[in-house]
Amino acid sequence: MNQTLLKEIILLGLSSHPQIQILLFIIFLLMYVQALIGNVFIITVVATDHHLHTPMYFFLINLSILDIFCTSTAIPKMLEMLLSERKVISFQGCISQLFLFVSAVGTELLLLTVMACDRYVAICNPMHYKTIMSKKVCLCLAASIWVLGLVNSTIHTSLILKLSYCGPNVINHFLCEVPPILKLSCSDTYLNHIVLIACDIFFGILCFLLITVSYVYIISTIVKIRSADKKRKAFSTCVTHLTVVMLSYGSVIYTYIRPSSQDLLDQDKIISVLYAVVSPVLNPIIYSLRNKEVKEAFWKLKRKLNL
Repeated sequence: MNQTLLKEIILLGLSSHPQIQILLFIIFLLMYVQALIGNVFIITVVATDHHLHTPMYFFLINLSILDIFCTSTAIPKMLEMLLSERKVISFQGCISQLFLFVSAVGTELLLLTVMACDRYVAICNPMHYKTIMSKKVCLCLAASIWVLGLVNSTIHTSLILKLSYCGPNVINHFLCEVPPILKLSCSDTYLNHIVLIACDIFFGILCFLLITVSYVYIISTIVKIRSADKKRKAFSTCVTHLTVVMLSYGSVIYTYIRPSSQDLLDQDKIISVLYAVVSPVLNPIIYSLRNKEVKEAFWKLKRKLNL
């Protein structure tokens, strides 16, 4: 029987010093605005230029939507708590934030894997690219990863709701994630940890291995390309995606796959900031600055708006 007694949860946040909290509020507010503007920019530019209506940019739009979703789940509540004396969130609110955030993270890891496979087909099998990555296939892939992300989050959330929480109600974090929530339970969390490990293996290790294998073939193919321009263009799209992969996977694997430790809680919070805040801010910048087609589409859009 579920004997949940917690009505609210105290989130210690990133700092308890008032002056530092004000500084953090300004920094994270600016980063949130930057994330929204940057990702809306990507969505708008890609959607308005028919030359960018390709599988790669279709998945990029999905990535931008996920980044907006992820930051909007984590940052607004964090900003509120940075200005509040009582840094509390209701138990229901905490579970809702956990559900949405886990869904966004899982979906993004799957999306990055699909984007790697898209690059593999485009570079290693260009003659059949349009057939393999047809509009129908892309829509099915996108729908599948969104559904899998929701299913993953639903499983974790439902198992967490079956646990009993008798206190304490303090989490040394700035948002509600699975590992710190499990530490609050006074019931057996063995099944939760088994499911967490299984999901880590699928979303973390297997997907990362698939990305790695894809890029082994991609790089070996690029090296064989004789044209310097084609080689440079292929490397450009790959480096952009690999940068985002390393940023996202590095921080998520550190948080979820390594053994948890009380001595590393402050480091956990910093790493969480990377994939909850920094990554959604940097992704549109990375794709904009390193992508010639996106920059050209932006200037076209700018000229149209000026007219």
